[in-house]
Amino acid sequence: MPASQHPAERFEQGLFIAAKPAVVFQCFFSPDALRAWWQTVRSVTTPVPLGVYAIEWATTPYRDDLLGPLGGVFHGTVVDVKPGHQFLLAECWWIPPEGQPLGPMALQIECEAEGNGCRLRVRQDGYEPSPRWRRYYAVVSRGWQISLAALKRYAETSPTGTPAP
Repeated sequence: MPASQHPAERFEQGLFIAAKPAVVFQCFFSPDALRAWWQTVRSVTTPVPLGVYAIEWATTPYRDDLLGPLGGVFHGTVVDVKPGHQFLLAECWWIPPEGQPLGPMALQIECEAEGNGCRLRVRQDGYEPSPRWRRYYAVVSRGWQISLAALKRYAETSPTGTPAP
């Protein structure tokens, strides 16, 4: 990351989840899990190098002043994957319900064993110095925080140690 990059130019968060790293990792690739914690309506996610990673959310009934209605599609290419532990998406784009796509971006997910659970790290990068990009990260950062709390609840409440539908 360039030294000039500021927190408003990316999203980065870590949290402890009382579940095995493989369970947390799978939450990013299971359509049922993605619907439960990330509120997706459709997903195609393939955890292999050059695999597709595409998720869709319903269009929101409200409009952001700069971004318009939220929802739409986020897609990228899996460029590196260590099954059960981490993956990296590149050439990621957000295609909003209205307006121009935003990208390219990168998304990195790491699930590292820690005690009786997992330390999840999420980092999303990609930026151009514009009000639209700054607003995107303001909105996405709040969305990620809410979604990661839902992911934590989802992964921790699975009775079998694997994500429940």
